[in-house]
Amino acid sequence: MAKFSVLIYKSNQKKDGSFPVCLRITKDGKRKYIDLGLTAKEEQWNEETARFKKDKRVNPNHEKYNALLNHYEERKDALLRKFAENRADWTLNQFEEEFLGVSKRGKVYDYFLKQIDILKATNHIGNAKAYERTLHVLGKYDKKIKERLFPEVDIKYVNAFNVALEKDNCCGNTRKYYLKTLRALLNKAIKEKEASPTTYPFGSGGFEINSLEEETRKRYLLSEDLALLKDTPQDNYTLEYTRRLFLFSYHCFGVSFIDMATFTSQNIERLETGEYIVYKRQKIKNQRGVKAIKIPVTETIKELLDWFKMNTPLVGNYLVPVITKDYSGEQLYNHIRSRYVHYAKNLKKLGETLEIERLRLTSYVSRHTMAMTLQNQNVPREQISQALGHNNLTTTNVYLDSFDTNIMDKVAQLL
Repeated sequence: MAKFSVLIYKSNQKKDGSFPVCLRITKDGKRKYIDLGLTAKEEQWNEETARFKKDKRVNPNHEKYNALLNHYEERKDALLRKFAENRADWTLNQFEEEFLGVSKRGKVYDYFLKQIDILKATNHIGNAKAYERTLHVLGKYDKKIKERLFPEVDIKYVNAFNVALEKDNCCGNTRKYYLKTLRALLNKAIKEKEASPTTYPFGSGGFEINSLEEETRKRYLLSEDLALLKDTPQDNYTLEYTRRLFLFSYHCFGVSFIDMATFTSQNIERLETGEYIVYKRQKIKNQRGVKAIKIPVTETIKELLDWFKMNTPLVGNYLVPVITKDYSGEQLYNHIRSRYVHYAKNLKKLGETLEIERLRLTSYVSRHTMAMTLQNQNVPREQISQALGHNNLTTTNVYLDSFDTNIMDKVAQLL
């Protein structure tokens, strides 16, 4: 009978006084320690629970690290079930190999998998999906990706990857997406001493990711089309709640579909000046210094919320009828993505029904229309930036300048 325990390995103290966090396996009188990639000092570790102490004063990352340890426990249990189903009399080495997924220090593929596990365990599902997609695409062009070592991912490698993507008609923004993810992985690997900065392909003198960026045309509704959408209720139930979801997004400062989908009654806060929907954008909520967006619950928003409550099967305490099942984690993320596909199809059909011919209705159109409406009413850009949830005014200026035709209009008058 094998025994398992998570502990700090005190026989290997590091210079900073910390110890590796290990999974200890005892079987047939033999022991093996598997390094779990975390370290803890004695004052940070709870021997009874075999977890980091829940005290942010001694360990501000205890929630993240404990979630990861729980994930490793689940992996261990799943592996034991697999061995039991196969009636395998496994050895310590076999267990280690299976548990680590043949992870060896310095291998790009294995480090990708490790980061994906961490991101999923800490509920950063969107980032985990970005890593999965990038790893999949790398595997498509690099048949030796599973054996590829970090020193091999140099400027020559990145240039070849970019060229291969371009030959497959990947636009600049798509290539930028994959290369930014690869850069993030390399930065983390270097920080964790898994990789050396010697062959780092980005940064000064390296591959310029920003040079790949292409301006995407931002489409917004003309005032008459917006009025038509506001004033034309639909007899078809699906199109009517689609219309109201679009208007809800518009009146909530162009909130994204994924943020709107996850609004619950807990997002509504009563402040001195009234009720507000308070949230941080999923896209940037984990970045440093991100401020919450506060949306005043106007009469229009209240009317929309009341309609959803009276006419749609809301699940739990969600505010809008997007999430239809009580999911969490990766299941919830996948569910929202699936619902987004349906929403996009319904928006297209709504636009056709209303005979809005200038553009195709998408979830982004509500955000772009909101920004253009505020700009046309001479709202200061600092306030528009706050409504959009941008971290800085530079981002907002680039965003709004893509709409602006005033300068060219004046030039045309001179001709």
